[in-house]
Amino acid sequence: MASRNSASNWTPKQNKLFERALAVYDEETPDRWQNVARAVEGKSAEEVKRHYDLLLEDLRYIESGKVPFPNYDPATAGHNAAEGDHRKRNQKLK
Repeated sequence: MASRNSASNWTPKQNKLFERALAVYDEETPDRWQNVARAVEGKSAEEVKRHYDLLLEDLRYIESGKVPFPNYDPATAGHNAAEGDHRKRNQKLK
């Protein structure tokens, strides 16, 4: 199996371009990976295909229950972390 470190070499912008390109070039598109690579700056057809394969692998793990859900604090559910931390600090001061 290839190293997952290659996934970290993608910038947020490249990931967004990748997502958009996948929406445009579906499985039936001829030369799909070449088209996706052209849409993503600085990535080859092989790199975008591998990135896609890793994404599918991650989805399979999630759907099979092998990835645990994050343990969220119910007191901060629906609030961002900064609001929750601020609220906890204020409670300690009272």
